[in-house]
Amino acid sequence: IPLTSAASHSVQYFYTAVTPGINFPEFTVVGRLDGEQFEYYDSVIRKVMTKTEWMKKVDAADPDYWTRQSQIAQGSQETFKVSVGTLMQRFNQTDGVHTVQFMVSCELHDDGTKRGYMQYGYDGEDFISLDMNTLTWTAANAKAVTTKQKWDGLGAAAKWKDYLENTCIDWLQQYVEYGRSSLERKVSPEVSLFQKDSSSPVVCHATGFFPKAVMIYWQKDEEDLHEDVELRETLPNQDGTFQKRSVLTVSPEELKKNKYTCVVHHGALEREKVLPVSDCRVLSGRRKSF
Repeated sequence: IPLTSAASHSVQYFYTAVTPGINFPEFTVVGRLDGEQFEYYDSVIRKVMTKTEWMKKVDAADPDYWTRQSQIAQGSQETFKVSVGTLMQRFNQTDGVHTVQFMVSCELHDDGTKRGYMQYGYDGEDFISLDMNTLTWTAANAKAVTTKQKWDGLGAAAKWKDYLENTCIDWLQQYVEYGRSSLERKVSPEVSLFQKDSSSPVVCHATGFFPKAVMIYWQKDEEDLHEDVELRETLPNQDGTFQKRSVLTVSPEELKKNKYTCVVHHGALEREKVLPVSDCRVLSGRRKSF
């Protein structure tokens, strides 16, 4: 079973600008390398900070790196502040909490293939995104058409394509070199089964694993099960590892009548972990009895 991620390596930046007056920074930037947070900026501290030990290697290689990145982030902060006001006007909003989000990402695959992504959101909904094939912008709603027409007219897409396929990839390769020992480490998952109570769905929870690629699936009487299963997205832990869960929703009668197991595959495991539902922990305090 292949466990390699579709992207060999990726770097993502998430920008968030919010209206002032709430107990949250007006502007934040989070940088992630292969899913692990490695850089952070907000409008309170006003400087880019590392979130990993390995990024400290940049100090020797590029002493001005942090100053330069902080200046870029400060400039983005001003731009995004204007964007929030512009979109509030466009949506006829005079008050309330509003957010502009921006995600930019590039990937480099083992075969040399490069991919880039760029999209904006407003108040939690898609707003506009870059189509790398046509070099045009895709408006997600009527209010975004004005922005699309303006940006298409400026030829901004071609500049961003160059950034995503060249500048971004160059930095990605540099970051991977700095973090190679950390990125190539292997940490096996801890796996557990639990229910809120004896009639609740059964959760198979894998946590503490690295790298991010993992497979979790269910079997019923040793046959792969695809119905009544909800696979949740992989989430980061504070320590740079990941967690993921899969939820099985069947009746208590079905659980008693059949043999259900959760199977977890990960690159750090010599063999898959198989947990029978009979080992499930009921969080209300009583262990399941079959």
